[in-house]
Amino acid sequence: MKASLNNYRQAPRKVRLIAELIKGKSALQAQGILSHLIKKGALPIKKLLDSAVANAGVAPDTLMVKVATVDKGVVIKRWMPRAMGRAFPIHKHTSHVVIELAPAKVKDTK
Repeated sequence: MKASLNNYRQAPRKVRLIAELIKGKSALQAQGILSHLIKKGALPIKKLLDSAVANAGVAPDTLMVKVATVDKGVVIKRWMPRAMGRAFPIHKHTSHVVIELAPAKVKDTK
């Protein structure tokens, strides 16, 4: 019940903000949060969550987001020409995102 997204072209610092919002939530609640979030990375992470739910093969209301990690990926290095023949480095950061689901805990009604 795991899905991963490698070399996603957005800085890990920005994607971690989204991953922290869904960690520990039920899969349905996390899908709702991501569908209403106004951030660029919300749609790819929602697709990744949907993939993890599909990998589980059970109903999404019985699952919760156990782990949502964002690690640093490859840094693509480019150069921008500057004055007097100099070059200025541009670093394009990428992220590795992993979402792991677990069965949701049933609360006692007693």
